[in-house]
Amino acid sequence: MNMNFNQLAMLQQMKSGMDRFRANHPKFPMFLKAVSQEALREGTLIEINVTTPEGKNYCTNVRLKPDDMELIDLFKGMNTP
Repeated sequence: MNMNFNQLAMLQQMKSGMDRFRANHPKFPMFLKAVSQEALREGTLIEINVTTPEGKNYCTNVRLKPDDMELIDLFKGMNTP
């Protein structure tokens, strides 16, 4: 893979940002790990709820389908050496 300096700098910024996020929210990565190992299967309902500081609420959900599982399996495969 051939990367230019800007791409390398952006990757470093992303890594730094992820490290800060993990430090600020240590339970969230553990939550995602548990969900990815135990709960992501066909039929699972994923709901996302976001509330702004002003109290405005956004909520949506998805029920995992077989096609979704193919994509999830691809992502899981990226994390294995």
